[in-house]
Amino acid sequence: MAQESATLKSEVKEFWNRQSCDTHHAESRKFSREYFEEIEQWRYADQPFVHAFAQFTRYRGKRILEVGFGAGTDFIQWLRAGAVASGIDLTEEALENLRHRIEVYGFPQPAFLAVSDAEKLPFEPNTFDLGYSWGVLHHTPNTEKAVAEVVRVVRPGGEIKLMLYNRRSLCLWRCWLKNAALKGRPWKSLRWACWNHIESIGTKAYTRREILQMLEPLGVTNIRIQTFLTSADRIEGKTTFHRLANTALGLVVALTGTRMGWFHCISATKA
Repeated sequence: MAQESATLKSEVKEFWNRQSCDTHHAESRKFSREYFEEIEQWRYADQPFVHAFAQFTRYRGKRILEVGFGAGTDFIQWLRAGAVASGIDLTEEALENLRHRIEVYGFPQPAFLAVSDAEKLPFEPNTFDLGYSWGVLHHTPNTEKAVAEVVRVVRPGGEIKLMLYNRRSLCLWRCWLKNAALKGRPWKSLRWACWNHIESIGTKAYTRREILQMLEPLGVTNIRIQTFLTSADRIEGKTTFHRLANTALGLVVALTGTRMGWFHCISATKA
């Protein structure tokens, strides 16, 4: 089991080391100011709720840890807000993105930056005021351990803010339809579709109940889960078929609200 986990983690790292999340939306020269601004513009246009969820400006002077900073788009917001920010990521590619981004914008060096494993955070318990991770921990083999690690390094009374994928989402149902039902494998599960066909191999997605079951034994309170729709919940394309399909999805959204959105945004307080 340990060997299988190590192999899976190596495959996940290899995938994200080729290209950090969201960087494919940039067309400018890599690591240029224009490159980073294109990534940022796309991200917050597609996911405008990030700012309300993270509340970057509330953490001026606070000790922040971001687990899995990727291209560094959110991490830069912590620096802009004056937070005492630390960050780790599994990949060297992410670290290169963030170091260049800090240099391009002339920010001071963060408190700590390193390539490290979310399942083994290199910090003492009760170190940070906020543990933050956006769309990362569902990629590591032992997500439960990684979530527990975030809680461990946050001080009592500190906050935890995480984004994990929603298994009962329009995005994942669409993935299942494409890769299971329409390929003669309707018995395959949503878990299978997510594991094999969403980003890196081994990606997971969770129901609200599963998130609560993961968090409640860790000594946290005030657990809140907000679910948001993104472009991943729509079908890309401009043909008549795509328009009709998105109209049908719009009817589903009208009936269910955001409950079938791709992103679960989770906040909690460490007791």
